[in-house]
Amino acid sequence: MTQAPVGTPDTAATTEDVLALARDQVLGRGIGLTREQTLAVLRLGDDRLEPLLELAHEVRMKWCGPEVEVEGIISLKTGGCPEDCHFCSQSGLFQSPVRAAWLDIPSLVEAAKQTAKTGATEFCIVAAVRGPDERLMAQVAAGVEAIRNEVDIQVACSLGMLTQDQVDRLAAMGVHRYNHNLETARSYFPNVVTTHSWEERWNTLRMVRAAGMEVCCGGILGMGESLEQRAEFAADLAALEPDEVPLNFLNPRPGTPFGDLEVLPAADALRAVAAFRLALPRTLLRFAGGREITLGDLGARQGILGGINAVIVGNYLTTLGRPAEQDLDLLGELEMPIKALNETF
Repeated sequence: MTQAPVGTPDTAATTEDVLALARDQVLGRGIGLTREQTLAVLRLGDDRLEPLLELAHEVRMKWCGPEVEVEGIISLKTGGCPEDCHFCSQSGLFQSPVRAAWLDIPSLVEAAKQTAKTGATEFCIVAAVRGPDERLMAQVAAGVEAIRNEVDIQVACSLGMLTQDQVDRLAAMGVHRYNHNLETARSYFPNVVTTHSWEERWNTLRMVRAAGMEVCCGGILGMGESLEQRAEFAADLAALEPDEVPLNFLNPRPGTPFGDLEVLPAADALRAVAAFRLALPRTLLRFAGGREITLGDLGARQGILGGINAVIVGNYLTTLGRPAEQDLDLLGELEMPIKALNETF
């Protein structure tokens, strides 16, 4: 992904003219915004939100096209995680209502079939763990094989931090994309997780990329980070050059340390969507968890017309999502085709 070179002056990146700068730099030349320029976008007033979203949509259409990638996710192993990610109700360290549970292989295959029926090309197997043990790796291997034998869909995984051997085994299974979110800016990460480091996550992503799997890496907005840290996070992702960035918005979960935080205002969420699109002009930018409570139905439309080009349909891991039919109907109404499976190979 092309970024403005280090040392490029950002004196022009003021709130008054940053949209004109972005129109030339990002839309015209495909060069993503720098950290400082992204911050200027995040500081735009509500009166500039509509033209900002329109520009982000133009960038998405020019550099990514009109297709929207649809994905479903399923939790293979839920709850009981030993990590203390402060947003997550699956941590075994918090007093949340989520309890540990495993999904069997027939249920996993059935979920993949139902996901494929929506037109989705992507099915992600997720586990609430620090990293996979041998039991989980064996279960994933059996699940991936069963899905590939019965369902015409790409299989992705999100299993926490990996060793090199585990990366190689997942690649050999045919897992084509691996999700491991950095969650937030490097400088804010210690406020979100204390049981492992940002660098440990980064190392897993580096190994995934080297093994030939696609890299899926995003995070959660609205966890108390500053606008400066939000811009830092966009720059972190631009440096990583992921194939996909899922954008989640905090849905405060009872019993977690972030359970009492306020939901991110819709205007701030939409500004962030557009800013991340301008920082990552060619990346798959996916609507993920929390968009329902943060944006509602109108916000879903505005986001898809403001830089988003991928969605998770159906429910998430421990929270409800929008019915798949609503998202698919919206895409049809907006005349945005669902990305075909043969285009993902």
